[in-house]
Amino acid sequence: MSSIVKIEKKNNNLNIKWSDGEESSFNYYWLRDNCPTAHDKDSNHRMFNILEVSGNLNIKNFKVNEEGKLAIEWSEGDHTSYYDPKWLRENCYTIKNKKKYLSPYKLWDSSLQNNLKSIEIDYNEILNSEEGLVKWLELLHYIGIAIVKNAPVEKNSAFKILNRISHTRETFFKTPFEVINIPKPNNSAYTAHTLRNHMDLPWFENPPGYQFLHCLINSAKGGDSAAVDAFAVADYLRKNEKDVFDLLVDTPLKFRDKDYTQKAIRSFYAPAISLTKDGDYNDIRYSIATLDTLDCHPDKMDAVYKAHHRFGNLLHDDKYQINFRLEPGNIFSFNNRRLLHGRTEFDPNSGERHLQGYYMDRDEIVGRLNYLKK
Repeated sequence: MSSIVKIEKKNNNLNIKWSDGEESSFNYYWLRDNCPTAHDKDSNHRMFNILEVSGNLNIKNFKVNEEGKLAIEWSEGDHTSYYDPKWLRENCYTIKNKKKYLSPYKLWDSSLQNNLKSIEIDYNEILNSEEGLVKWLELLHYIGIAIVKNAPVEKNSAFKILNRISHTRETFFKTPFEVINIPKPNNSAYTAHTLRNHMDLPWFENPPGYQFLHCLINSAKGGDSAAVDAFAVADYLRKNEKDVFDLLVDTPLKFRDKDYTQKAIRSFYAPAISLTKDGDYNDIRYSIATLDTLDCHPDKMDAVYKAHHRFGNLLHDDKYQINFRLEPGNIFSFNNRRLLHGRTEFDPNSGERHLQGYYMDRDEIVGRLNYLKK
């Protein structure tokens, strides 16, 4: 582990040189705010109120004490802070901000069709081992898709495996929701029609992060599933058609819930592509079925429709899409805010098709994976 070899004050920062040659610059307010005594020992919530320090906060004295900790005596509050050098190094924002961001996502296209085994995992492997659970979570987080094989086909039986991750996300569709052909449907998923590639619930402010479609019966003719990595499509546009990409990032589109059974009006504006603070892909919000009447500025409407048209056609292009048939005991698991999913039309008179659907927030997937890997 690197040790502190030199400390000096400069402007409003304490600059540290480490034994491996790296340098850190720590702002006074950051140091005071992160004093180990600032946090409750049990809950670890910050109890110290940084808003109570003055605009003239300074350091009276500093040294590395006999325990090897950095001791800082503050100019106000009659307080001395003690920092473990290991903690300072691990949380050094100077070094963190010099590092190049690496995306965790492994983008894919239709070539995945030739290696569907790579995204399959056995139900019992997940249920009975931590390694299996980690493998499933890694597929969901990095690739965005996994197909669980050999699950039970009893109703509601997916809860057992989903609870290995966390709790499910409840919506007005209830949990699980039944994907079957019904008379007078309130959602196109409850018909036998073709479903174009789409995200579920784009008219929520925060759509569910992940979706799990558990196949119980699939004896009808047709009804094959499709999936597309919309991050990969967005990446193509970013690298090759930047004007289209920028328009999709910068222009909020309007989505609306069109469910006639609801006693609530849900609508939301969001761009088709949203990015993280690091410029990585965050969400793809796309659903032709629930896109509301657009009300962009008149000067932009033509360009917005052309960008929407271009993106949508790429999202259905054979170059990017994979197709597969769900069998009883399969659980089609995917990132609802990355993957678009769809299905071909099926003949309800030729057999039965019954899936049960579940949602889970992205925080639960990523948080559980981070915990298990740590």
